[in-house]
Amino acid sequence: MFKYAVGLSLGELVLKGKNRGSFIDALIKQVVRSLHDIEYKKIYQDIGKVYIECEKENMDRIIKRVSHVFGIVYLSPCIKVGKDEDEIREAIKEITRETLEKNDFKTFKGETKRADKKFPMTSMEFSRVIGETVLKNFDINVDVHNPDFYVYVDIRQDAYVYTEKFRGHGGLPLGTNGTGLLLLSGGIDSPVAGYMMAKRGVKVDALHFHSFPFTSKRAEEKVIKLGEIVSSYSGPMKIYSVNILPIQKEINKHCHESQMTVLSRRFMMRIAESISAKNGYKSIITGENLGQVASQTIEGLACTDAITDRLVFRPLIGMDKVDIIEISKRIGTYETSILPFEDCCTVFLPKHPLLKPTIEIMEKSEEGLDIDKLVEEAIENMTIINIE
Repeated sequence: MFKYAVGLSLGELVLKGKNRGSFIDALIKQVVRSLHDIEYKKIYQDIGKVYIECEKENMDRIIKRVSHVFGIVYLSPCIKVGKDEDEIREAIKEITRETLEKNDFKTFKGETKRADKKFPMTSMEFSRVIGETVLKNFDINVDVHNPDFYVYVDIRQDAYVYTEKFRGHGGLPLGTNGTGLLLLSGGIDSPVAGYMMAKRGVKVDALHFHSFPFTSKRAEEKVIKLGEIVSSYSGPMKIYSVNILPIQKEINKHCHESQMTVLSRRFMMRIAESISAKNGYKSIITGENLGQVASQTIEGLACTDAITDRLVFRPLIGMDKVDIIEISKRIGTYETSILPFEDCCTVFLPKHPLLKPTIEIMEKSEEGLDIDKLVEEAIENMTIINIE
């Protein structure tokens, strides 16, 4: 009876030197969290890889769930055996039989990775053992240049035999690079920005602005759904939901129409700064993309950055829209993002927005506004949504 395990290849984590242990510990905690309702036997390390030992029938569910954990480059369903040559040969026959039953493959190649250098055969020598075993037992040919599939054998403290590699998302384990507050709208860009920073190890919570009743409850529900999708990668998420309509009305009343968008963004940044200071967020994350809309010119971004000393991450800043859309489709946010519910940015939208604002002009316009009171009241009236 064979044992089964899902092997996790860790990518850049193995390059972390003396800090590697803490990164791997963080990754294992995220794996455990992701498998809270799926049965497995144990999670352990074996010379540079992490393995989840489990029953064979649970492997597909485990791979699907754990593939969302950042820090993992590949996931492989393996047969686990001892380092006895005869045991490994039996595992090779079993995994090849299973693979050929599911696929009309005609060619293969054997590949060995020998992490345990005390193993008596070299990688090249054992790859010949793989080829010999398959050729002797199956009507199939070797193709070393363009095979239909590979038969892999990893020699570690135990031996692991597999033919499939599923791509993970890579990156770094959640929480290993601090915390960030994501300005989450209902559009395409901001969920992708949150995903990308979570992929670099940032623990992400979100801040959403709405203009109820000018914007509908359906629009807020859409944002919550986007938060749920992002949280499937980034872990439990808190969404601070703030009604910015009273601020927009004051700007509309006291300031020039052309300045509405940039002034609104400055207030959003003030609110984000205040919430970050009170809750310990080390950074603010936005989905802004240079030149995409009027408030995202260099001048417009400088006007919003002037509000905070906190680090502002804009991971999409130089990306083409088609590339952002491609990521949103891959992570599953696109179909929700394009639902036709308005967001707060459409309220009091100027016909001719100011393209090259300056900090001096913005500060002059804000003189007629009670900034501290408006920010304080917006935060006092916000609601908090917890996504587990």
